[in-house]
Parts: sequence; structure tokens; C-alpha cells
Amino acid sequence: MAPVSSLSSRRSLMEKAKELHWFLLLTIILIAVIGAAMLASVSRGDPALQGIAMQHIVRFSLVLAVSVGLALTPLRFWAMIAYPAYIISLLMLVGVEFMGSEAGGAVRWLAIGPIRVQPSEFMKIALLLTMARFYHQVMEDHEPHLGDHLFAVLLMVAPAMLVLRQPDLGTTLMLLATGGVVIIFAGLNLRIVMGLIVFVIVAAPIAYKFGLKDYQRDRVETFLDPSRDPLGAGYQLQQAKIAIGSGEISGKGFMQGTQSQNDYIPEQHTDFIFTILAEEFGFVGTLVLLGAWAVALGFGLRIACETRHAFGALAAAGVVATIAFYVVVNIGMVMGLMPVVGVPLPLMSYGGTVMATVMTGCAIMLSVHVHRETPLVISGIL
Repeated sequence: MAPVSSLSSRRSLMEKAKELHWFLLLTIILIAVIGAAMLASVSRGDPALQGIAMQHIVRFSLVLAVSVGLALTPLRFWAMIAYPAYIISLLMLVGVEFMGSEAGGAVRWLAIGPIRVQPSEFMKIALLLTMARFYHQVMEDHEPHLGDHLFAVLLMVAPAMLVLRQPDLGTTLMLLATGGVVIIFAGLNLRIVMGLIVFVIVAAPIAYKFGLKDYQRDRVETFLDPSRDPLGAGYQLQQAKIAIGSGEISGKGFMQGTQSQNDYIPEQHTDFIFTILAEEFGFVGTLVLLGAWAVALGFGLRIACETRHAFGALAAAGVVATIAFYVVVNIGMVMGLMPVVGVPLPLMSYGGTVMATVMTGCAIMLSVHVHRETPLVISGIL
């Protein structure tokens, strides 16, 4: 007979499993399945990409299983690892400055033995957990004041500046957006928010002139006028618009897209996979995907509002901000509404790193939901 403590622990896990937000999980699975179908279509038109759809499914299945397990983990675990994860990720970003490996003209990876890791991906999760824990501890003592918010800004800006040097503008903007949302949710005065918006608008031309690399300015100029270099910098965006427009209302049919099957769009299995969906399933297909993401993010915000403690609420809000940034920026840049900044479409684009980041975020949201009524007391630094 199993020990009483073991049975008690097992019952506890079963009770937590019943509390999982299964509708949110099913929505996430639906998005990943759509992604696998689009990758299968892309690989049909490019023999070099054969098998990527199955790799996508295998990766997602493994990450999903881990995420469900993490969702049952007490929130205290996430709070305990927040500061160590932030410090380790920050040190790894500093390490990239001195020992980083280059690929595609950017130095974003750190070699640890035979393994190459991208510290900026770890920082996306570490930052939102750290800021959520910081504000949770502040709110246990007093209402956050300007000094607290300024310290939170420092927590956000330090890694963002290191990532910008790599250079990785997309991840830099994501860190700033995620941290900014957490600060606003923590109670930043709206007058200060409006002042910051005005500051960003005024500072944008200066940042454009002196803060961006030549290729980044070229992307902005191509966004403003794709026809200026139709066979060079503007080619990818022009072809993407053709694919999206040719899908019309209901699309050309699965694996029937001319742009995808003839490989007109570079990187269509990664950053530009949305064009495959738009061409093959048209406006209806894109509405299904956008609707699925709207449902998932809506549930995320509801989870943030329903939890009893600041850590869970701010962590869930940070996850929603991170995923929303992925979705909005990717689809916006593919449609020509934003400059191309190299942001993939989560659970759709091929690649395991972003999938792991997004699913870890989803695990945090699910854990917040499962433990929404459980009191959370955090004391000390560790």
C-alpha cells in the first residue's frame, strides 16, 4: 500500500489538474496545429524543408507536456527562481558581449560546450517574473511610489540595452513593452504614462538617426516605401503583400498557394508564415487564427484580474504583453503596417526557442489560474 503522504500528494495533483484552464490549453493546441499545417504546406514547395512540420509537432508535444507539469507547480516556485533567473540571464547577456558567437551578422548566441543558447530568450521570462516579484514585495509593504517605478525601469532597461547592442531590435522592443505593461499594471500614474508617450514620440527621430544600424534604418525606409528597392530590401514585403491579397475571402486552398509553393517569399517558414495562411485560407483563415489568439490573450487578462495576489496578476499580465507583442508585430510587419524587425509568429513559425519561451509563459499563466486563490507570501531576496 502506498504511504498516506504519497496518496495525499497524488490527490492534490489531481485536484490541481482539474483546475487547469483546459479551454485555454485547447486554444493553444489549435494554434500549434494550424502552424503545423502551414509548415507542411511550405515544405511541399521546398524540398529543403521536408520534415519541418513533424519536427514542429514533436517539439510542441514535448514542450506542452512540460508546460502542463509546470502549470501544477506552486507559484512560490516561480517567485523563488525570479531573481536568480534574472541575474543569470543578465550575466549571460554580458557574456555575449565578450564571447558571443555570430550568425547572420548579429552576435546573439552564447556557446556553452556543444550547446548554443540565446540569453535574450531566457530574459523575456526572467524579466516579467522579476518585475512581478519586485512589485509583489513592494505592495506587501506600501503602495508603489515613483522611486519603486524608477527601479523597475532600471530592471527593464539594463537587459534591453545589452540586447540592442547585439543588435536585436525586435527583442529589445519586446523587453521594453513587457516591462512597461507590468509597470502600468502595478499602478503607474496615467499622467506619467502620457508623459512617457510624448517623450518617445519626440525622441523617435533622434533614435532613428543615431540609435539604429544602417540595415535597421533601411528596414524603416522600406516599410515607408516598399517600391524604393523592389528587387532588394522591398522584395520580401512586396511578395508577402501579393500572397495576402491573392488569398481574398476564402483562399486558394490547402497547399494551392502560388507564392508558397513556388518559394517566392524568403523565410516563409519562419517570420513570414502568416502569408501562407492568408494565401491558402484567405480572410476567413486569418480571422480564425486572430480569433484564437484573441481568445487566448483574453483568458490571460482574465486570469491576471482574478488572482488574489500581485505576483500572479503581474506575471500573467507580463506574459500576455509578451505574446501579444509577438502576434501584433509579426502580423503587422508581414502586412506592411510595421517595419520588419525579425519577430516570429508564436506556435506557427518554425523554431524551438520561441516556442519554448511562449509555452513557458503559458505555463506561468496556467499556474496563476490554478493557484489564484492560494495566498502567496514572499520574504527576503531568495
